[in-house]
Amino acid sequence: MQAGSISGGVHFHRRGDSPAHTPRQLPGDVRGFVNREAELQRLDAILTGAHGDPRMISVCVIAGTPGAGKTSLALRWAHQAQDRFPDGQLHVNLRGYDPGEPVAAEEALHRFLTALGVPPGAIPRDADAAAALYRSLLSDRRMLVLLDNAATVAQVRPLLPGKGRCLAIVTSRSRLSSLAVRDGAQRITLGTLAEPEAVALLRAVTEGRTADDADKLAELARLCARLPLALRIAGERAVSDPHAGLDDLIADLRDESVLWDALSTGDEADADAVRTVFAWSYRALPEDAARLFRLLGLHPGPTFGPHAAAALAGAPPRRTRQLLDTLVGAHLLDQPASHRYEFHDLLRAYATAQARQEEPPAERQAALRRVLDWYLHTADAAQEWLAPGGDRLPLDPPDEAVTPMAFRDYDQAVDWSEREHANFLPAVRAAEAAGLVPHTWRLAAVLWHAQAPSASGADWLPVGELGLRAARHLGDRPAEALLMERVGMGHARVGRLAESAECHREALAIRGELGDREGVAESTNLLGVVALRGRRLAEAERRFTEAMAVFTELGRERAATIARANLAVVRFQAGRPDEAEPDARAIEALHRERGDKARLGNILRLLSAIELETGRPEEALRTAAEAVEHALDLRDHTLEGYWLLALGAAQHATGLPGDALVSFQRSAVLHRRLGNRGREALAWQGAGEVYAALGRDEEAAAFLRRAAAAHRELRDRWNEALALEALGGPGDRERALTLIASDDDPRAAALRARLHAASRE
Repeated sequence: MQAGSISGGVHFHRRGDSPAHTPRQLPGDVRGFVNREAELQRLDAILTGAHGDPRMISVCVIAGTPGAGKTSLALRWAHQAQDRFPDGQLHVNLRGYDPGEPVAAEEALHRFLTALGVPPGAIPRDADAAAALYRSLLSDRRMLVLLDNAATVAQVRPLLPGKGRCLAIVTSRSRLSSLAVRDGAQRITLGTLAEPEAVALLRAVTEGRTADDADKLAELARLCARLPLALRIAGERAVSDPHAGLDDLIADLRDESVLWDALSTGDEADADAVRTVFAWSYRALPEDAARLFRLLGLHPGPTFGPHAAAALAGAPPRRTRQLLDTLVGAHLLDQPASHRYEFHDLLRAYATAQARQEEPPAERQAALRRVLDWYLHTADAAQEWLAPGGDRLPLDPPDEAVTPMAFRDYDQAVDWSEREHANFLPAVRAAEAAGLVPHTWRLAAVLWHAQAPSASGADWLPVGELGLRAARHLGDRPAEALLMERVGMGHARVGRLAESAECHREALAIRGELGDREGVAESTNLLGVVALRGRRLAEAERRFTEAMAVFTELGRERAATIARANLAVVRFQAGRPDEAEPDARAIEALHRERGDKARLGNILRLLSAIELETGRPEEALRTAAEAVEHALDLRDHTLEGYWLLALGAAQHATGLPGDALVSFQRSAVLHRRLGNRGREALAWQGAGEVYAALGRDEEAAAFLRRAAAAHRELRDRWNEALALEALGGPGDRERALTLIASDDDPRAAALRARLHAASRE
């Protein structure tokens, strides 16, 4: 087929091409915003020069003391100016000053690229590549990017839109001076409000008490250090008790202020004033709301839902929701989305401090244990949908005050896993820090199967290492073997085969010592997978045969089927498709009967390759397309990326080069995001072969050389040899022959014959 027959002219090299999206991510405008007129005018001036001409400033930093209203100013101006940014607005809270982990630039990039229309699985895992894609997507747009609560330049710089018509507003307690030096950023520094402005803000918040005396409002403003955050909380307190006189409220706050003066050094007057207002508002809460407030300071992650909050409090979810509403109404808690809650970083620190002061150590430990129980048992319930048929870890019952979530279907479990993903690692870290060693390893083990299908295998590895350390600390050898096995599988998911093999060998040794025959068979099967990935086919076949025999003897039918499927793959890879197909067909029927979409798709991938090699390209196309549909149903990017390789090959063979390039492109970007460089290189290789068939030799050579270089770096001799064969130069063929000189299977013999024949032509 001629090159011109590719509909639309696919440009494989432009990762992340997507239809235009117009994100509208700004949080709601600030209620009762007053003053800051000079700062709003300075922001307006950034957009236009003295004569109304566009200016070239693309970054503005709003810096200032905690509680000064940096976010409120940015949001007010952004809402006023949003018509100047017709292509949309992006927003992220970078949590630079939260007690927990800040949001990394890579995570924020992932959110932004998704909002810009890039499928989550198509986002490059490499941070530089993701930032380049982001800048490319913004280059022709006029967008506002609000980067809130940044602590460091490293958090911000990858998120800057680059030169163009976009504007980034950054809020930070730091001056972020290098943004001015390197990026030409302008800076606006916020201090406390002037007294008239502070009084005006109080009047706006307490609009139902407009008769209050101006002098008394001025006194209240002074006690709040004229900081907007403190003023808003104080105003809400006044509104919540309309029958109390302002004198009484001021006296209460003055008493708190005296207490803080006695406790403080006097070096941080603004911070002390904010803490005074926090304490004043906190002490006005009903006792059960105050208790929930301080216990929420113990939550390990950045955001939480009502069920996790209920577990911390040991209270019913319905009552907890009411208390959460009380805290939101008092401005002591934010609600960024339906059923999701978070603290202002200062309030979280205050809540944590109150928990340490007012809750005995045993109560704090019990609250943390309850929320970890909730995560553990809810993740176990999610695992039932996300990894059906897999072994479930025996768990002790949760605390009687904990009600784990249940899921009615697969999508609901995936939604929970994606929503809570950012809390998994903090939860395991919190368990370790609290000395809850059994929780640490059990959480790590259960979360392996409760990960969102779109998550990278690399995301779980730090969790697994914590769990492994806990199992070793306990001297629990079965748990150590289980965690070692799953760490090994995590390494394999990102192409680290040597590390994977070492983990599985250690797990095998432990299970051998324990006399665990089933565990030995599992480790043997996984070592066979590593050998297969490294194309040590004789070793792989031996290990799969051993594992299948033990599984069959022990009556483990599902495990025996997996080993049998792996044997079919080995036989196909060795060039014996006629031996592989009967087993593959039988396994396909078993998986269809069980409704196991993940394993069905994997055997369909193999069958598609067999059909393609044995002269049935149309059947291969239908089979691979079905496999990819199953991956999409499962929302599993690992499986989708892998099975797209089979679909691209079948599309190429059936005369659909444009479709094949699209499949290889998506496979490449999925594997880039997932960190699997070997399979990313296979996608490049597939694209190179398509371009070669189209006579587009320059593009073909670029992709094939890129693939060969990656295979060489990863020590993948076989696939490097195939890429070199496709390149077809004399030196390429000579190196390919050297790479496969020791391979003695039929497929290797056929490749050597082709290389020798090409050399004689």
